Amino acid sequence: MAPHPTLKATYASRAQSATHPLNAYLFKLMDLKASNLCLSADVATARELLYFADKLGPSIVVLKTHHDMVAGWDFHPQTGTGARLASLARRHGFLIFEDRKFGDIGNTVEMQYTGGSARIIEWAHIVNVNMIPGKASVTSLAKAAVRWFERYPYEVKTSVSVGTPTAEDFDENDTGSSDDDDNGDDGPKRKRAATAAAAAAATSSYRRPDDGRKGSIVSVTTVTQQYEPVNSPRLSKTMTGGDEVLFAGIEEAPMIRGLLILAQMSSAGNFMTKEYTEACVEAAREHKNFVMGFVSQEALNTLPDDQFIHMTPGCQLPPEDEDQDAEMQGDGKGQQYNTPQKIVGLAGADIVIVGRGILKAGDPEGEAERYRSAAWKAYTERVR
Repeated sequence: MAPHPTLKATYASRAQSATHPLNAYLFKLMDLKASNLCLSADVATARELLYFADKLGPSIVVLKTHHDMVAGWDFHPQTGTGARLASLARRHGFLIFEDRKFGDIGNTVEMQYTGGSARIIEWAHIVNVNMIPGKASVTSLAKAAVRWFERYPYEVKTSVSVGTPTAEDFDENDTGSSDDDDNGDDGPKRKRAATAAAAAAATSSYRRPDDGRKGSIVSVTTVTQQYEPVNSPRLSKTMTGGDEVLFAGIEEAPMIRGLLILAQMSSAGNFMTKEYTEACVEAAREHKNFVMGFVSQEALNTLPDDQFIHMTPGCQLPPEDEDQDAEMQGDGKGQQYNTPQKIVGLAGADIVIVGRGILKAGDPEGEAERYRSAAWKAYTERVR
């Protein structure tokens, strides 16, 4: 069987064809940062989590968290740990993936996702599900995300611009209306609501072709309304003088949320059978508006229109002074390791997930760059 087209497609081209807005954004971010690295920030305290998110943010495109193992997590919705992580994500250019592995009946996972003390949906762009309870868990999470998005508070930003058009801007049937530039922003709920234009006669100097009479347009006034999330840094900066830094070169991440299905695991002896993995792929195809892709050990795109993203844990590099092609050993606790070349180059994953290999290094920032470089090299060689 011929390899799936996504295996040879660049991240930039996949950003154009992605069916999920977060995938489109993530592929653009990967191309911009030359990174396909996810940091698994399995740390003990909120202070460590925020420290590593800030220090390693420039090297990564996804930060994977386990909020329930972090001591000192501040649950305040505006100033707490989740909100601070979201601010760092905007500053350094990465998405937050809460590795919650929802695995219960539909009603329960909905409540775990949108409620409780953590309110995961508020700050995590991505979550994942263990589909052992069945497809209903995916359906329930998808519906919960839609309901949350529809209720999300928005504020209306109104701008007024006044300009004097030239004669060439009008024909004899022109009413004087004008389209306002929306800065290329196509984020959710950020849409033009109304445009009004008015023109009055005065002292310009063009002649109408029908009767030769002199006409004039003094000005065109354009009123544009846009709907912005109330906590958007763009909104706070433009409307209230806020100064939060946004990562250069790309727009703010879409407000829409995404799901990864846990289709395969890297732990020895896991019970995820071939039939289970196939059911995961079926569920993903049924919910393309919500499911971004998979946590898996290989690429699972098989149909022509499959555009799912794949993230793979268990990535480790040998020490710099050792053979970089050496066989990697496990951690003695069930985890099995593979190099970026095997995960990305051979198995076809898009993003490598690295935890202790970076966090336990003497120079975490330098080691993050080493992993970023190796994973990116494996990708560029694959699509060459």
